[in-house]
Amino acid sequence: MQIKPLFLASISVVLALSACTAVPLQGPAPVVTAPAQPAGGLPSNVTVASMEEARPPAVIATAPVSPRPVKVLIVTLYGPEAQAWQPKLTWTQTYKVPGLSANFPTVQCTADDICLMTTDMGHSNAAASAMAIAFSNFFDLKKAYIFITGVGGINPNVGSVGSATWARYVVDFGLAHEFDAREKPDHWQVGYFGIKSPDPDTKPPLRYGTELFQVDEVLLQKALQLSRRAALADTPEAQAYRAKYPQTSAQAAPSVIQCDTASGDTYWHGDILGSWASKWVSLLTDGKGNYCTTQQEDNAVFEGLKRGAAAGRLQMNRVAVLRTGSNFERPYPGQSALDSLNTKSGGYPAATANLYNAAWPVVSDIVKNWAQWKDGVPGL
Repeated sequence: MQIKPLFLASISVVLALSACTAVPLQGPAPVVTAPAQPAGGLPSNVTVASMEEARPPAVIATAPVSPRPVKVLIVTLYGPEAQAWQPKLTWTQTYKVPGLSANFPTVQCTADDICLMTTDMGHSNAAASAMAIAFSNFFDLKKAYIFITGVGGINPNVGSVGSATWARYVVDFGLAHEFDAREKPDHWQVGYFGIKSPDPDTKPPLRYGTELFQVDEVLLQKALQLSRRAALADTPEAQAYRAKYPQTSAQAAPSVIQCDTASGDTYWHGDILGSWASKWVSLLTDGKGNYCTTQQEDNAVFEGLKRGAAAGRLQMNRVAVLRTGSNFERPYPGQSALDSLNTKSGGYPAATANLYNAAWPVVSDIVKNWAQWKDGVPGL
């Protein structure tokens, strides 16, 4: 990826970004205590571990004789997202899986068949790690539910910082032609347009096969149903940050909502590119998509898993995406895009905590009621 001068000038910001667009890192993710009794009740055979208890077990370096069954696979994209989960459960096994990132080479699992992996940041890392897990002989993923959980920038016209969003559509923002803004046609808003399209208003042919993925609607609705009442974390700093935006959606307290996500290795930011992302998602989904979150990896993870599904190793109708908003991806009125990018939103601690808080009601229900889930999503 080419690093533009703007980013070199603000390298401290870039180094603080997460695997998702314009997400400031503020040190290791804080441990936020989960509700004592998660929505839907805690399965009797799942225990919540303290930090002291969450010591990693011995690493299993060779594949077991029979692949390990998995009920739920949690996919995180970099370290602090995994840290949102690690202190909460008792991990009884750790597997060193060939093909995973050297930064995150292991998968942790509980006795209840919940497993946690980290892909590492960006499209290339995400695709490689997703394929590594999909084709690994360590795990039996044929009935596994796979939840991608990560933080990202959020569109203030749709949601608020700290909110948890379940995507219906996963759209690649980066597969496009680009003119420098100084050379684009004067009547174009931006210099981006679809590959093999004549202009930004024309939907491109989906030639790559990775431009657009759709989450299974039954799984999406079930996830929304189970997580709607989750107790979500918030911070005073995030509340003050949200108050600077005029949109009612931006000012709202964190909640669980349905809206769609866009992937791109380039960290875009600002009103113009944010508006283009909204238009792009709508264009590729024939007006059905509602863009709200930015991130780098989700299309890559989907494609890696899709290759595994084509080989009969997992089921794509059991894959879902949860993204939580750590910052707005555009400025408030009167603020420059650069200042917005550098703003400390205060939303990162809430966003990382809410990965677990919003997803746990779904994960726990799957484990607790596996007899109902193992052959498909139970009725709403």
